Amino acid sequence: MRWLVGWSSTAARALGAETAGATGYDGETLRPVGSHLLWGDPDPLWAVGDWRPDEVRVVHADAQNRIAVLGICGASDEELRRGLFTARGGALRHLTAWPGSYTAVVQAGRRITVCGDLAGARPVFHAPWEGGTAYATAALPLADLTEANLDFGHLAALLAAPEVPAALRDTTPYEGVRRVAPGHALVLRAGAREIVGYEPVASLAVAAPPADPDRAVDAVRDALVEAVRVRLAAPRHVPGLDPGPVPGMGPAERRAARGMPVPGIGADLSGGPASGTLALLAAGLPGRPGTLLGHGTGAGERLLAVTFNDLAVGGREAELERAGALAANPRLHHVVVTGAEETLPYADLDGPLTDEPGPSLVTAARHRARLAAGSADHFTGHGARQVLDAHPARLADLLLDRQRRHLVRPVAALTRADGSVLVPARVYGAARRLSRTPYRTGLEALAERLMRRRFDEPKGAVGASLAALTWARPGPAARWLTGEALAEVSVLLQTGADRAAGGPGQRPGEFRARTVLARHAADLRVLEQAAEVRSQRLHAPFLDNQVVRACRDLPEALRVKPGARAAVLRTVLEGAGVTDLPPGWGTPSHASSAAAARTGLRLAADSLVDLFDTPLLADAGLVEARVVRKAVREAAAGEPLPLDGLADLVSLELWLRRLLARRGTCWTGTPARARAVPAGIAPQRGALRAGARPS
Repeated sequence: MRWLVGWSSTAARALGAETAGATGYDGETLRPVGSHLLWGDPDPLWAVGDWRPDEVRVVHADAQNRIAVLGICGASDEELRRGLFTARGGALRHLTAWPGSYTAVVQAGRRITVCGDLAGARPVFHAPWEGGTAYATAALPLADLTEANLDFGHLAALLAAPEVPAALRDTTPYEGVRRVAPGHALVLRAGAREIVGYEPVASLAVAAPPADPDRAVDAVRDALVEAVRVRLAAPRHVPGLDPGPVPGMGPAERRAARGMPVPGIGADLSGGPASGTLALLAAGLPGRPGTLLGHGTGAGERLLAVTFNDLAVGGREAELERAGALAANPRLHHVVVTGAEETLPYADLDGPLTDEPGPSLVTAARHRARLAAGSADHFTGHGARQVLDAHPARLADLLLDRQRRHLVRPVAALTRADGSVLVPARVYGAARRLSRTPYRTGLEALAERLMRRRFDEPKGAVGASLAALTWARPGPAARWLTGEALAEVSVLLQTGADRAAGGPGQRPGEFRARTVLARHAADLRVLEQAAEVRSQRLHAPFLDNQVVRACRDLPEALRVKPGARAAVLRTVLEGAGVTDLPPGWGTPSHASSAAAARTGLRLAADSLVDLFDTPLLADAGLVEARVVRKAVREAAAGEPLPLDGLADLVSLELWLRRLLARRGTCWTGTPARARAVPAGIAPQRGALRAGARPS
């Protein structure tokens, strides 16, 4: 893990600029373990973890005004200096408009500003401490600092309604540690905190002016190309030297076995449009996108393209064939990583402790097997579906904007998939109801569903679309929660409905799309930590601020067309000079992922039943062990249960066990007991009540 941490105190300490940290136990200085001080008291800032030298930049205007940027940022030092001066006047949006993925921290006197990103992949957290406020880009260090207990209300909401901001609010799994919402910044003034949004808010009273589709797609192309280019322009990093040969192993196998990525730049090449677009863009842009001369294959200008071939589950033959056709590009060096039953979901549940729980914990070993054969800088297509595709609720947005004619093509596609002549009327009726439903009513309806345990939803593609045509819906794991847990989340939703008289300030489709993106970005952050390969960086350009902004400007009418994502990415590639794409490129495929999850669950059913023999989730009052064990057995037997809900339960149980099994703390100057959840989880009823109080 890599994170930054600092605090803003109410009074300045009489310490020099080269020192920082409060006085801890026995007079020892309190500071993060393994940290590098960026600036000192009275409001210190540290970078913690294995940051590369070019990933941490600090630009000073004078002793009281400076800016720190951590991550991949395309701004020059002069641009950072201009941004610092502009931020002193209160303007913040420009701090998030440089290409790349980064966190910016500005100090102007005693005012500290920390900017989060738009997607939520680089979040900011804060907690009250010593009369002031501590902040970080990870929640666990703040939980250690404040000895925070678990927030059971947040954990219940994470299972019952993971995509509903009114249920999650700004809480985290740790009591007292708060999250800054995507698109917002944390502003601290001598310890006092304020959360401010830096994105303009569109009016709901007047429809947005019609956007030109061609210009919008060109903007996506420019943002995506610049996001790839800024990563290619960064210095290349060579992992630790290979200690020597191993009998029967080639260089690539040896590196993978030792957890060492290949030097240079690479990309996933699954056969899908997102990863293929990034691989072709990175390979075609000027520069040296591939491995370094003298390392690895010796092909200095070829980009390493990694394809995962699941031998345990079929169904991806067409994607693999397309990946092979794309890899015929002479700028690509193709590597196929095979995986059998040992790489299925649930097969290997050992792993490191992550900052927060996420459903990707059950598939981390599967991703690690692929990434271990990747490069030191590795592109992934994560986030493309969330920023480019149309959430079904966007059909209601079209009705609000009086663009009914654009419903014809998506409804016709659903009709062909279902085969029923009643589909158009059902979909149009659901979209019309949503367009006329206030946000508050949507929250109250979800609260009622949770209280009455109504979780049955229509099946198939049409059923999924109809279920998504709502302001808020239950999570897939909600059906297995206890009545007490559901009641507490229901109370949170009703409280949120009372506070949301004016709505969220967005149309229902736009609102739902942003919540889905935030959920995906948070889980990707968990995946990066759980499947981390030493000396490797994963890059997800689709989650960069400028790419997200460009994608949000795409017209609704363009989004809702069937195959819109593949069409936009094809246009992006054509604009970059790539036109020779294999037949069937962009064809969606989700069946193989579901089949792998079901196969992995069936093979690991006994170990999962043992995992829920005495689960910590039951001690916390969230589930009943026998109910979950029964669900695992039924799902393994082929019952049509929501597998993503079981993944949520298993991953949260794993995370709780890793958290309570850890030793030590993120800080020096504290005794061993000064860490998050110091007392563990005591079996009790009513455990949720303390964590469910509205903030």
